[in-house]
Amino acid sequence: MSLEWFDRVSGELQDHLDSICDKYDQVGQMSIDRGAKHPRIEFFVETEDHDREYFCSLFFDPHNEEFYVETYDIDLQQESRTILTDIEDIVDCVHESFHEYMDEDEDDDDYVLADYDDENFEGNEEIYLDDDVTNEVFESIDVEWTTPEVTAYAHEDEVEVTYQFGIVQDTGDGVIRRVNRVVTTDEELIEDESNFIFSKEEASTIIALIATHMDSLSDFDFDMIDG
Repeated sequence: MSLEWFDRVSGELQDHLDSICDKYDQVGQMSIDRGAKHPRIEFFVETEDHDREYFCSLFFDPHNEEFYVETYDIDLQQESRTILTDIEDIVDCVHESFHEYMDEDEDDDDYVLADYDDENFEGNEEIYLDDDVTNEVFESIDVEWTTPEVTAYAHEDEVEVTYQFGIVQDTGDGVIRRVNRVVTTDEELIEDESNFIFSKEEASTIIALIATHMDSLSDFDFDMIDG
């Protein structure tokens, strides 16, 4: 097994992407994880809050000495790999993923601003959407819930977290709804609901990110609740 091809591509890839796309040169960044069983190069954009939004994960199989990207077929309910045989294929794949991400990001901004015209924010130079406004926007979206609530974990009668999957009817995007239910010492039920909307193109990246970082996660500490 050799990482010579991985190191060569890692060293040249940034220059190739900067030269092929001015927009990527401005905002696109990459990180390299050489120590993983399957080393990977991840591409991201840094937000104003200094968080990272990943748009492509490029993996390397050291045994076969080849790069690949993972995708997930929702209809077949299975993952698949696309092999990238040379650096031109790799650059094209990352470049295409970057523009898909940027186009979706611009569409999301247009959607939010379209729902709130100047009359609703007269006299305000900036628009801030708090949680209440965000929930109102989501409630106006027509979602077909394709699964019942599925319990992710529960602890006695005190804590329960459930998930539900749905499809946005207007756009075909996926929705994950998370409901956290907690019973207080006064026997009061508190529910906290959050919703995450994502496109089909994003799904494979989300799944890959979770799958590759599962071993880094810690189990829920129920003793903290009991204590």
